[in-house]
Amino acid sequence: MSLKNRYDFVLIFDVRDGNPNGDPDAGNLPRLDAETGHGLVTDVALKRKVRNFVGLVKNETPPFDIYVKEKSILNKTHEKAYIAIGAEEELKGNKKRKGSGDTVGKARQWMCANFYDVRAFGAVMSTGINCGQVRGPIQLTFARSIDPIVTLEHSITRMAVATEAEAEKQQGDNRTMGRKHTVPYGLYVTHGFVSSFLAEKTGFGEDDLDLFWQALENMFDHDRSAARGEMAARGLYIFKHDSKIGNAHAHDLFARIKIHLGEGVEIPRAFSDYSVKVDENDLPEGINLEKYIV
Repeated sequence: MSLKNRYDFVLIFDVRDGNPNGDPDAGNLPRLDAETGHGLVTDVALKRKVRNFVGLVKNETPPFDIYVKEKSILNKTHEKAYIAIGAEEELKGNKKRKGSGDTVGKARQWMCANFYDVRAFGAVMSTGINCGQVRGPIQLTFARSIDPIVTLEHSITRMAVATEAEAEKQQGDNRTMGRKHTVPYGLYVTHGFVSSFLAEKTGFGEDDLDLFWQALENMFDHDRSAARGEMAARGLYIFKHDSKIGNAHAHDLFARIKIHLGEGVEIPRAFSDYSVKVDENDLPEGINLEKYIV
């Protein structure tokens, strides 16, 4: 069933003694705003967690296969699309197969029908074997921490070496030193948007949306690693509009959710150090607030 409503949502999550999103351009330090010191988590990192959760619960099989996944070769996937729609002849010859307009349209539809992340987030599939481009109905902002974060650097030791040459160099003291970066605590907020108009174009339906909400609730529980410490979803607030075009501005709805440090707290180290207040009074006509993980 296609979407009949617009949605705007707020996701609140936290991290304790972990690195929520390392920056490869800064030695994998936790990402932050250089001017304010607030922590950042990219939309790409959040979508990765959604993809991983959907792939986990749906076994990466159509119509819930994942297009952008570890070690995938995208043009191989495009090739499957051409074969599935009976356009094998267009795969021959030129390495940069642009495809006819009709073929690209059919390939794009096939990709949307078979890959959850394509119909949810969109994709550029015009590299190499051309399957067109898709603008997805779900968009996320960068997550930003409520308060400035502190990044800590820890020395770690591995009681082993990788090669015999290293062992000889250390004369039997087979230890390898390394570094680990963590945030002692950070509470992050991201905003998201779901367009019913774009959902119509990709075939993103109500069942897909329910799966997306489920992913936001549970994705951190299935994304554990030593580097990430403890991460948890702390709140999901969904503003559902009665219409496709919407009944209120997203920024006005987001402003109704206010997060502040608790009285007397100077250095937050737990979610309980914060107060989350939601103004549900006099919601605009046609807006319904659904609260998850509260």
